[in-house]
This record gives sequence, C-alpha cells and structure tokens, in this order.
Amino acid sequence: MSLTALPTVVIGAGPVGLAAALHLQSRHLSPVVLEAGTRVGASIREWGHVRLFSPWAYNIDPLAAELLEEQGWRSPDPASYPTGADLVSQYLEPLAATPSLADAIRLGARVTAVSKRQRDRMKDAGRDESPFVVRYTDATGEHEILARAVIDASGTWQAPNPVGASGIPAMGERAVAGHVRYGIPDVLNTERERYAGKRVLVVGSGHSALNALEDLATLRRSAPGTTITWAVRRPSLRRVLGGGENDQLKERGRLGLRIADRIAAEEIELLAAAHIDRLEPTGRGIIAWSDGSPLPAVDEIIAATGFRPDLALLDEVRLDLDPATQSPRRLAPLIDPNQHSCGTVRPHGALELAQPDAGLYIVGMKSYGRAPTFLLLTGYEQVRSVAAAIAGDWEAARRVALQLPETGVCSTQFDAEERAAASCCGAAAPDTSSPSTQDASTCCGGPAPDGVNACCSRDATAKAEGKAGCGCNSVPAAPVLPPATTSCCSRT
Repeated sequence: MSLTALPTVVIGAGPVGLAAALHLQSRHLSPVVLEAGTRVGASIREWGHVRLFSPWAYNIDPLAAELLEEQGWRSPDPASYPTGADLVSQYLEPLAATPSLADAIRLGARVTAVSKRQRDRMKDAGRDESPFVVRYTDATGEHEILARAVIDASGTWQAPNPVGASGIPAMGERAVAGHVRYGIPDVLNTERERYAGKRVLVVGSGHSALNALEDLATLRRSAPGTTITWAVRRPSLRRVLGGGENDQLKERGRLGLRIADRIAAEEIELLAAAHIDRLEPTGRGIIAWSDGSPLPAVDEIIAATGFRPDLALLDEVRLDLDPATQSPRRLAPLIDPNQHSCGTVRPHGALELAQPDAGLYIVGMKSYGRAPTFLLLTGYEQVRSVAAAIAGDWEAARRVALQLPETGVCSTQFDAEERAAASCCGAAAPDTSSPSTQDASTCCGGPAPDGVNACCSRDATAKAEGKAGCGCNSVPAAPVLPPATTSCCSRT
C-alpha cells in the first residue's frame, strides 16, 4: 500500500486536534483522531470552571465555524469570554458531532508509541518511504495503525511542572503529594471544602497562578479562616502581573490589576525570590524551604508552575527540539520567554513545526514545549498550514498569517529590572541609560496613554475620574521587592 493511501493520525481530540482533522478533510485526506479520554476535550474539562482570557473570536477555527454554521449552529458572541466548559459544550461537542468528523474520532484510545514501520530510530535506509506505526490501547487491548503522517496535538495538561525550583520535584514533594494540587483547582465549587478555612500556598507566576489566587481571595470572603501565601521565584512582580490596561486581551490585564489590589489589601501574602527545594510535613503543617529558610506552614499547596511536553510516545521517532523550550527547534526563537514575552509570535506553520521524520508534526500547546502564553488561534493556523503541507500544497503551507494580541509587557523592557527596579510605583530611581525601562508595565497598570499628564495607567484613570491621581509619583523610593514582602512595589 502506498503512503498516500494511508490515513493521517491526529493525536488528541481537543480544539487543535479537531481543527487538524477538519483541515485534513478539506484537503481530501483521511484523518483518524485518537483521544485518550472518553470524551472530546478531556483535558479542558478538567479546568472547565476557568474563564479564558481570550474571547470567543480567538477560540474558534474559521473553517470549523463555516462547517458548523452550514448545519445551523449559532456562534457565541465573539466578544464574550467562555469558560473551559463553554468551549467544550458550545464548540467542541457540536464540532465532533458533525458527520464529517464523528466517524474519524476514536475515544478512549491512548497512544503509547509512534515509530516507523520496520525502522527503529537508528535505521536510515528506506526511512522516508516507510509509513508511521501508531500504537494505542483501548478497552479491547493494543492496536496499531499505519499512517502516512502523524500530527501530535496531545497538549501538555497531563504533564505539570513540579513545585521544585530546579525543574525536578522538591525534596519531599512526592511524600506530601496528597496535599499538592497541580494546575487550577475548582476552589469555589467542587474543591471548596479542600481549601475553605485552610492555609494555602500558591506556587507559580503565570496566569494559572493568578486565576487560583483570585478564586482563593473570593473564597476567603465567605471562609475568613482561609489564608493565602503566594511564592514566586522572581524578585519583582512587575513582569508577572502583566501589562494591565495595555494588554490587548483586556481580561488578562485586568486580572493582574486585581491581584495587585489583593496584595495591597493584604489578602495575599507575597513571598518573592522564593526558590522551593524542599517540602517537609510537620505537626504544624507543610513547611516549604527556600534557600535554607522556611516559609510559613500551610495545609495545602497549589502548584501552578506550568506544564511540559510528554515526549515519551515519540521516543522512537527522530525529533529536532530546542534544548531549552523542548519545542521544535525552528519555532523556539519565536516563543522563548527568555527572549521576549510580548505575545507577538511571528507567523509560523509547517516549515517551523516539521521534524526530521517527514510527515511528523507537533502542534498546539505541545508545540510550545515549556513556553507559556499559547492561544488557540495559533494552533488553528498551525494545523491549516500542516494539512496543506501533508497534501503537498507547499505554497499554501508557506502562506501563513497570524496576528495575536500583545500582552502589553515585554521581557525586553525588564532587562535591567533586578538592578534598577525602575517603576512609577515609587521604586528605585530610573536607570536613565535604559529608557525602555522607564515605561515598563508595572503593578500600576502600565504606562499612561500618550498625551496624558500621568505617571502610569492608574494615575491617568484616577485623574480622568476627577481625582488628584493614584499617588504613584508621591511616595519615597524603595528597593526591588525583597523576599517575604507583601507588596508589589513601594506604593503599598
């Protein structure tokens, strides 16, 4: 059987996996979607209570919308913000139920390995002509599929990063596993009893951590005994809290502002420059140790430390991955947060995602490896390009377009942060040798709009409301946020 007569296997029936299958079908190719869960969007269902930062307009694949609308589906308000559960019920489930996709999806089918038929990773001869072997298990046992191409859209949700700051579990982390919750727990509903009235430590500095903190702060209002401690590895929150009102995803920016307010109101105790290397169960609770010093005892830990790709199922194929991000090597410079974090990812597609074994592509969140800030719109453009490449239409595969909303804050703005702590919130004197740090986004909401006589976004808002200002430019200088400080800047 020739390669072109074989199906393309898509691993994962999440938003990007289903979009991949749909784009393959639009190219008259036959997809087989293998989903480990018993329902589509299995991982999203685990954080169904979380509201996305991105509105519906960024979460629906254009080709999928066309197909659904032909069958009478009404698109949600493109400007409204879905929860994970909304994304599943209002989009993924209707899409998976369309006749063109329903027969292509196999649920409860967990992929365990991908290889080349009769070619281990060492063998060169005839490799490109050999089909892929995709092995999976389901309720009836082990099975194999021969495939012309493989698109891995399995995501990273099932492989969370540990609490330990060294990238491996902290000493004792496994011993206290019953009190560590990875990801974003449903604090206000199904997991309320676990956290209400408890001492909770949140570890992490990404948007998952901010979501968990916001829910805990809400819980604290009805369960006053709840205490919240937030451990971050950075010495300052200025890049953690984001671009405030300058973030083009407004809800993402506003969440950072709300957390800043929570800290200022002492609802959250902030422990900056915390590098946890040991977790110790004691009679007083769990003690996390950072650089030889104990943090306050807690009852529960939420590890919102991000995710990493599980590459075990691809161990027998040839991969070319960036050693730091674990993303495809040609994609890495576009997404590496050590180089930038503005949200301005350049257009990319099949050329950047291709692996040495022709026909193998890692897409979606998994394509970002350990890098954060992935948006579904990125994945949809990825799989459109990949489907074109598999079909041999390289002109369409190269013709990629991607315009993402900026975060309002770039890491390049903070190159001198730890040494200068320049901030409109009254931190150390600005570093005049680096003008870009003067208007870096801060806990005051980011720089003021052009032409407004204000020191920052909040100052501008306050003056627009007839107030004297927010006071950011009238407080004495303060150093970079030290460990165990409970404020994001000298203003508080």
